[in-house]
Amino acid sequence: MERMQSTWENRVQYNLSESGVHPMYLGELLREEPEAAERLMKQELGYAQSNGTPELRQTIAHYYPGATTDHILVTNGTSEANFLCMWTLVDPDDEILFMLPNYMQMWGLARGFRGNVRPYHLKEELDWRIDFNELERSITKRTKLIAACNPNNPTGAILSEEDMERLISIARSNDAWLLVDEVYQGAEREAERAKSFWGRYDRVIVTNGLSKAYGLPGLRIGWIVAPPDLIAKLWSYHDYTTIGPAMLSDVLARLALVPETREKILARTQKILQTNYPILGEWIRNHGDMFAMIEPKAGAIAYFRYKMPINSTQLVEKLLQEKSVLIVPGDHFGMDRYLRIGYGPPADYLIAGLDRIHETLAAL
Repeated sequence: MERMQSTWENRVQYNLSESGVHPMYLGELLREEPEAAERLMKQELGYAQSNGTPELRQTIAHYYPGATTDHILVTNGTSEANFLCMWTLVDPDDEILFMLPNYMQMWGLARGFRGNVRPYHLKEELDWRIDFNELERSITKRTKLIAACNPNNPTGAILSEEDMERLISIARSNDAWLLVDEVYQGAEREAERAKSFWGRYDRVIVTNGLSKAYGLPGLRIGWIVAPPDLIAKLWSYHDYTTIGPAMLSDVLARLALVPETREKILARTQKILQTNYPILGEWIRNHGDMFAMIEPKAGAIAYFRYKMPINSTQLVEKLLQEKSVLIVPGDHFGMDRYLRIGYGPPADYLIAGLDRIHETLAAL
């Protein structure tokens, strides 16, 4: 998926493959603190502290009850956070249970580090809830790590409190690490903010960042929240990847995560979702029984099944070549005959892109 997106996202006329909302402009962010622009002009462009400045780590820790700066490692995006966790924790033949469907980065990393990766599923017939019968059959005393994504990419599902506690209980009973990618927290469309797994179990690791819910992917700021001894080990691995975040990104992340500013940013995100989802929802309904979808609760993404007799990658490639539109095939989540469409861009752009997709579908 990443290769397809990086190849085409800046070349097509309509990119509906993104899972975050339309990015903020630098001026929008700086408006929240008028003196910030002047301070930036005087900022030395040296190396930032490699694990994140104390100020940024303290700001992040504020959102995780009981956490201190020693519980936080700042990374270059959530993707690096996930990479460091898998590189540090997965040894050859370790048993890893991985939620599907999901963003497949950690699946590929665990296999690359020669782990024994086994899936457990969110089931469409359960409204994209975890199939706990399958999970309980799959876990063993050899399971080292359970990986999850909540809110989920690509389905937009949010785990209930009951399901979160059940997942914790299963991890605890087997002394397994529970690694949860929470990068879509704050991008809830209607529901209250998704709760974090942090603080519920002493072997929980949370990753997050500014790319999706905040509309600030260009800052490339992510973070890991974990026990201090694990954070110290992760930091040593970080020395071998990007070393540390960019200085300006660290400074701007501190600004974005000031509580008052953060709430304004997340309100902007929710407004985009609430404005755009009805557009996409109507488009799907207008296609009758061609599509079947469980409404997403979070993220600027809709994941749905289709009935047309064409492979999902072939359909996406047809849209690329004929209509200059990019969406994500279900094949990239191991599920053919599904599509993921991002509905976070400006409304007129979304409408125009959907119109082009319709033209191709009508001709099939």
